Amino acid sequence: MGYDLIEYSPKRWNPDGHLPIIHIGGTPAEVDSSYLPAVELVGDISAALQSLLARCAPVDAVPGYVRMLQASMVEEYEQYAEDEAFPIKPQKIIYDLRTVLGPDDIVISDVGAHKMWIARHYHCHEPNTCLISNGFAAMGIAIPGGLAAKLVSSDRKVVAVTGDGGFMMNSQELETALRVGTPFVTLIFNDGGYGLIEWKQQRQFGHSSHVRFGNPDFVQLAHSMGLKGYRVESAGALVPTLKEALMQDVPTVIDCPVDYRENLKFSQKASELICKL
Repeated sequence: MGYDLIEYSPKRWNPDGHLPIIHIGGTPAEVDSSYLPAVELVGDISAALQSLLARCAPVDAVPGYVRMLQASMVEEYEQYAEDEAFPIKPQKIIYDLRTVLGPDDIVISDVGAHKMWIARHYHCHEPNTCLISNGFAAMGIAIPGGLAAKLVSSDRKVVAVTGDGGFMMNSQELETALRVGTPFVTLIFNDGGYGLIEWKQQRQFGHSSHVRFGNPDFVQLAHSMGLKGYRVESAGALVPTLKEALMQDVPTVIDCPVDYRENLKFSQKASELICKL
């Protein structure tokens, strides 16, 4: 549904082209030797699913493996609720962020290691409340995306989640946000480097190269632009800091140190998963 080959190459999950594929999307399928749909439903995805649902026989029981999967996901999510480690684990940051936001509030994710954690751990209650740049993955999207989201939905809380690298690409747009009166929160996962690139280098080569850099004082930078700036200095401080930032009538910046040692642990765990197609 809504599949684009650039998101995840079918060569990775259907190398022999043997899997039967039903393509449901707004445009016809882009085909190759590993993606040859047997059936295509082209049009509005929501309408297509509603039409299919009307033709399906009801199922009384949820399969056992689905219940087990759901329970496992909830258990993994909840185990970081009381984690007090500092710098803060990415799972804990996302847990706390979900805690302070309502069902209709909006998260815009930049591109970086934090994006991988948001995609896995941020629980959405309503459509279009967590927007992530996939595909070509445009780094620097969070701040202009947060600005746009607040302009469109001025009555909802908006948090732009970004790494320090992504923040420095488009931080100047916070002046635009201040000038046009769009108070949203920018939450920086600060690790002093390009975390996702380092993650990939560590997985492939066992070491990283040329991914570390220095940062300005993000709190002082925010103040110099007429914004509110905060620095998180303990795990327990993140929730009250987020709550205070979300109450401001000007854009705010939160500098939050993150412990990305969790990345390789996640890679190890993911490599142990088996999904037979």
